[in-house]
Amino acid sequence: MSPRVIPERVPADLFGKRESDRTTKVLDAVATARLRWATLVNRRDLTTRVDDRRIALVVTERRVEAHDQDVVSLRLEAPGGRELPPWRPGAHLDLELPSGRLRQYSLCGDPADIRAYRVAVRRIPEGGGGSVEVHDELPVGSRLVVRGPRNAFPFAVPGYGSPSVHLHFVAGGIGITPILPMARLAVRLGLDWSMVYVGRSRDTIPFLDEVESFGDRVTVRTDDEHGLPDAAALLPGVTTGTAVYCCGPVPMTDTVAAAVRHLRGVELHSERFSPPPVVDGKPFEIEFASTGQVIEVPADESALATILKYRPDQPYSCRQGFCRTCKVRVLSGTPEHRESVLTEDQHAAGEMLACVSRCDGGRLVLDL
Repeated sequence: MSPRVIPERVPADLFGKRESDRTTKVLDAVATARLRWATLVNRRDLTTRVDDRRIALVVTERRVEAHDQDVVSLRLEAPGGRELPPWRPGAHLDLELPSGRLRQYSLCGDPADIRAYRVAVRRIPEGGGGSVEVHDELPVGSRLVVRGPRNAFPFAVPGYGSPSVHLHFVAGGIGITPILPMARLAVRLGLDWSMVYVGRSRDTIPFLDEVESFGDRVTVRTDDEHGLPDAAALLPGVTTGTAVYCCGPVPMTDTVAAAVRHLRGVELHSERFSPPPVVDGKPFEIEFASTGQVIEVPADESALATILKYRPDQPYSCRQGFCRTCKVRVLSGTPEHRESVLTEDQHAAGEMLACVSRCDGGRLVLDL
């Protein structure tokens, strides 16, 4: 399935004909100065400009997707119902919330629906406020800006981007969101596939009716009925020639990854919604160059997690050291790089991924 290219349409004169009166000239000079300033402080790598597009959308529908009401889905449409940029299974959106927070949510609708996006959000009271804000402050009719779509969990279709002949999906709780579009596309293409969907109880797992509509290809396991699943329960019948797509909590993804390491000819594609634990970390300090404020990063917490307590609008996405959304610039201090995606030249230029990299004691001065 190839993405459809939608050309940008920009009027020949974006601002229209200018009047020649003195007030307009003053306002024009102020606007020009502000635009130049914004260009300087928001300059980005040209390779990411498509992913960073900002789209104004409206919440046109809200639904409770888990019976315990801890998960709601939002249908987002453009004013006037115009077509939206296309996306592929595994993609996500960055939502600019009214508070200024920037949060990422997987697209869980149908890529064939070119006039709406759908995301689902689980309420996490201790998770920094983003999910609570979505639940409590985005009723139908709310307007917000999104960035993307972007894809850090791409779906390689067998016969097109993968040598595998069978697909097996493993989803845990809200981890079903990026898996749903993949399963829907597998049905549409007539592929051979199966799924195991796990959660605490049937009341807590979202989109249960939608998942069970796929029929006997899907096995639903809940902890209260079947106990905690082991690798055999998560990967039934997985043999050579299978591509496994896994998304969910860290213990589940770790169990699947450990088992797949010993299976020959099995691909593993995974995404988890929780950051990896900090290993052998030391406490250090971060100074914000713009204000001089100094914050302390604990030994068991990432630099990003600490930054977000003071700068909740700081961009981030995967929190695992590969998408580069949380990249910051170090003006002073020696960072301890714990990723493999930035080049030596980028490290030399002071670039660091705040989600996984840190400092071996001392202080980092960051340009945010």
